[in-house]
Amino acid sequence: MSKILSNKSNLQILYEDNHIIVVNKRAGDIVQGDKTGDKPLSEVVKSYLKDMYNKPGNVYLGVVHRLDRPTTGIVLFSKTSKALPRLNKLFSEKSAKKTYWALVKNEPQKTEDKLIHWLRKNPKNNKSTAFPNEVDNSKKAILKYKVLKKLDNFYLLEVDLETGRHHQIRVQLSSIGCPIKGDLKYGFDRSNKDASISLHARTLEFIHPVKKEALKIIAPVPQDALWQASEH
Repeated sequence: MSKILSNKSNLQILYEDNHIIVVNKRAGDIVQGDKTGDKPLSEVVKSYLKDMYNKPGNVYLGVVHRLDRPTTGIVLFSKTSKALPRLNKLFSEKSAKKTYWALVKNEPQKTEDKLIHWLRKNPKNNKSTAFPNEVDNSKKAILKYKVLKKLDNFYLLEVDLETGRHHQIRVQLSSIGCPIKGDLKYGFDRSNKDASISLHARTLEFIHPVKKEALKIIAPVPQDALWQASEH
């Protein structure tokens, strides 16, 4: 299990070596710059590296994957141009195993299941719609979930992604009547106080791009009473 190495620069660093750095993203952080102009997590990590290692000039950092702004959890970055294409290959070939935790209010009909939908993204409202069969401009989406435990009025689900589509977990869980806590966009009735949604990238397992060692990174859940109860 990974331990937190550092909390510097508002960063919760879960793992770092010469080639990669893994951080635990907070709700509200954007991974890469967008039209909001807010400082992205990638720039925060660059600033940390520059200060930590007294690097002159520009710092190299490769973005390997993203998380939606209101979600929390593991984000992996490449510190070298050698590691980035290897990491990109791992993700494109689905060799990196990502597991998410989600809090939902409604109990799924099945304690575990495989969901297959066709998702179509609407760029105008940045929202995806799930269909039971293929429609124009749709992409196949597959995930597996299982109920880990019941928490007061919520259920903790573990989700394994087989595909990586836009808002996939959010829209697929919503389509079976289990919208994620705080996710107004996909049918939950009220927002979380911090504007987060209760979706957390919990674990990432992959082969190190240079050392060729198996790594398993685990991200602690947010400092929230319901989330904290899920870990115990």
